[in-house]
Amino acid sequence: MEPPGDDGWPAALERGVAGTALAGEERSGDLAVFAGYDGGALVAVLDGLGHGGPAADASAIAAEVIHEHRSAPAAELLAHCHAALRKTRGVVMTLARFDLERRELAWAGVGNVEARLVRRAAVYGDRHESALVLGGVVGYNLPSVRPSVMELRPGDAVAFATDGIEPDYSYSLAPGLPAQRLAERILERHAKGTDDALAVVVRYVG
Repeated sequence: MEPPGDDGWPAALERGVAGTALAGEERSGDLAVFAGYDGGALVAVLDGLGHGGPAADASAIAAEVIHEHRSAPAAELLAHCHAALRKTRGVVMTLARFDLERRELAWAGVGNVEARLVRRAAVYGDRHESALVLGGVVGYNLPSVRPSVMELRPGDAVAFATDGIEPDYSYSLAPGLPAQRLAERILERHAKGTDDALAVVVRYVG
C-alpha cells in the first residue's frame, strides 16, 4: 500500500487509503499509485497476482512505470506496464485520470480491481456507476482498453477495491464522507481476510 505523498498532488482531490496484507505476509501485492501533473492527476490501483513478495514486486515495477508515464493515454500507459511486467507474475489494475480543467473523469481497468463513482447527490440505495474492467493480466494478456469519460462534479468520489474486498462494498458507499474515512469503512466492513485487501477513495472537492 502506498500512502499519499507529496508528488505534485492537486489540492482539489482528497485521498484516502486503507489496506492490509494477507495474514502471515510481510508485504502486500495491492498498491495505490498517485501521480499528480499540471492540470490533473492519475490514480492507479494495482493487484499483483497472488500475494507476498513476488506480487508486491510486480506492483512496485508497475508503479515506477506509471509515475514515469503519468501523462500518457491509458492504452499507451498500460502497454508500457505490460512490457515491463513480462518476467513477473503480472498485475491487474484500474486507472482513473482526473482532468481538473475539463472536470472530467476517464477510467478503465484490466482484471478485477473494481471502481465505483459515488455522486455527491447520491442517496442510500442508488446504483453507482462502475469503471469498465476488461478481462486480462498486465504482463501476460493485455486487452485493448478504451477509457470511458464521465463528468466530474464537486463532491463526487471514486472508490476502488481490490479482490480482497467483497464485491458488495457498494452498500457501504456514502456521499459526503471524508475520503480516508470512507476507505477505512470499506476495508473494515468488507475485507475478506483471505487475500491482500486495499480500498482507495479519491474525492473531488473542487
